[in-house]
Amino acid sequence: MSTGYELSREHEDFRHSVREFADAEITPHAGQWDRDHHFPVDVVRKMGGLGLFGLTTPEEYGGAGEDGDFTSLCVAIEEIGRADQSMGITLEAAVGLGINPILTYGTEEQKQAWLPDLVAGERLAGFGLTEHAGGSDAGATTTRAVLEDGEWVVDGAKQFITNSGSEITSLVTVTARTGVVRNAAGEERPELSAIIIPAGTPGFTAEKAYDKLGWHASDTHPLSLDGVRVPEANLLGVRGRGYAQFLATLDDGRVAIAALAVGCIQACLEMSVQYAGGREAFGGPIGRKQGVAFQIADLEVMLRASRLLTYQAAAMKDAGAPVREFKQAAAVAKLYATESAVTATRIATQVFGGYGFMEEYPVARFYRDAKVLEIGEGTSEIQRMLIARGLGLPVE
Repeated sequence: MSTGYELSREHEDFRHSVREFADAEITPHAGQWDRDHHFPVDVVRKMGGLGLFGLTTPEEYGGAGEDGDFTSLCVAIEEIGRADQSMGITLEAAVGLGINPILTYGTEEQKQAWLPDLVAGERLAGFGLTEHAGGSDAGATTTRAVLEDGEWVVDGAKQFITNSGSEITSLVTVTARTGVVRNAAGEERPELSAIIIPAGTPGFTAEKAYDKLGWHASDTHPLSLDGVRVPEANLLGVRGRGYAQFLATLDDGRVAIAALAVGCIQACLEMSVQYAGGREAFGGPIGRKQGVAFQIADLEVMLRASRLLTYQAAAMKDAGAPVREFKQAAAVAKLYATESAVTATRIATQVFGGYGFMEEYPVARFYRDAKVLEIGEGTSEIQRMLIARGLGLPVE
């Protein structure tokens, strides 16, 4: 496969089927879910039935195998996100942060134990990296894990963890300090490893869900780990490689978040065009006024550019492009698409005027949902740092 950005006929057919599903199962209910802060487990399972959680997973674990790829996942996230950003991030996190670490770094026993239910959408998994004092400094992990009598004993806390406390959550993979390593100069640094913590393990608690600005229908919790004991075999990947594993996972996630942002921009464009064509003021539709029309034209430009950057990066992933090149493309796509999505919601709200400030209109929900796109899975500042380093600049 080339690293071009043009989607295949199969991808476009797949887009059509996901859009039909989203229009029927998500769009009519998204506003109420948002108002009720309701996580719709039944719809998550329907998404599983459609095969959306298995698009990057081999057939032996219940996935799409050769019929799916990372680009297909981005198409699905975009279309679900066009209907509702909360359900879009549920899909993105379930695959990118829940399934993919196990698929990429897990043993065969771990894959057989966890992946089939995750791929089917019957269960969800979380990704426990962020901590209270860490934020963008992912290496500042304070959670600790000590090996005692064939078990990891884990103590610590995590923050802002998606899909971590729902009734169908089966596990959270967490990073923890498992020791100290020394470099050639004798300098010490923490040894960070990844450990699978099954839901329901004594001492592992998903605290009360956050009261968030947006993504009200997404399941997000702080986590506490108090003397949590899991088997030594729950180590995910190589001991001491947890940090590197999670950073690689985030590269994929940045493209997926960019796809979610593309869905947001698409929704803003569609809502703005429809409203500006029908809202009468000063003797005609407001869309005839340059002050309105030109802003909507800008939405079209942002949409096209964001989509091209996102699917070019996705194509690079599918084609096995060099890691350095893919990392740069992922950061560029994430930065541009997410910042464009925030701008797009501001423009759409302005086009709607006073109605855009009313919660009865979905534009208000998209406005609230968009901001976190510039924060999650690497802030805009982190993306700029990565891009600058990719250019050879010694930026800190």
